[in-house]
Amino acid sequence: MATIANMTLEDLKKFVEETLDERLTRLLGTFEIPDEPDEDNGLTWDEIRASVEQHRWTPPPGAKSSLELLREDRES
Repeated sequence: MATIANMTLEDLKKFVEETLDERLTRLLGTFEIPDEPDEDNGLTWDEIRASVEQHRWTPPPGAKSSLELLREDRES
């Protein structure tokens, strides 16, 4: 591998991008991008809203609220 002093600007940009991609993948995992075309084209506002409601995640009963989690985080 070349040292930073010997890299061109493009080489350095590529190195930084690859390093960030690697670290983000390690931290967050990989995301799959569907190959199918966007199915939302031509949907009405009510259809989109219904789809959002259908796919919304709801925390389980008894789960802490975001406010409770924020307060815990600030206390520690």
